[in-house]
Amino acid sequence: MTKLHSYLNFAGDAQEAFDLYRSVFGGDFSSVVRFKDFPMEGVTIPEEDADKLMHIALPIGEDSMLMASDVPASFGQQFVEGTNVYVSVHPTSRDEADRIFDALSEGAEIEVPISDQAWGDYFGSLKDRFGVQWMVNHSPPREE
Repeated sequence: MTKLHSYLNFAGDAQEAFDLYRSVFGGDFSSVVRFKDFPMEGVTIPEEDADKLMHIALPIGEDSMLMASDVPASFGQQFVEGTNVYVSVHPTSRDEADRIFDALSEGAEIEVPISDQAWGDYFGSLKDRFGVQWMVNHSPPREE
């Protein structure tokens, strides 16, 4: 079954925001990755961005996840309040991920073409022709 989650972008204060959300909803972060903790080939992380969040996730209830990242200007990204929300779709197969991504791509602005990523998932992102921002992320089963 495909799941939908909210994905937020922040201008450098994702940790502070998620500390608040954790105090409101309870629970523990299921993932916290800082830019300095995830080396990217050919990318130098400026010192001022090293401790910013590349990804954070807070499970809420049984099947919901609130996720986020900071948007470092040094990476050529621009944080724009009001357009900092994505719908994150989590299909159960690569074929379903391709089907969803291809269907949403009609008339869309592709941000990241769907492909295998360094963190092990099959991922792509786009802004559809209606201005809605989507992430499609298939996580293959991990070997224990």
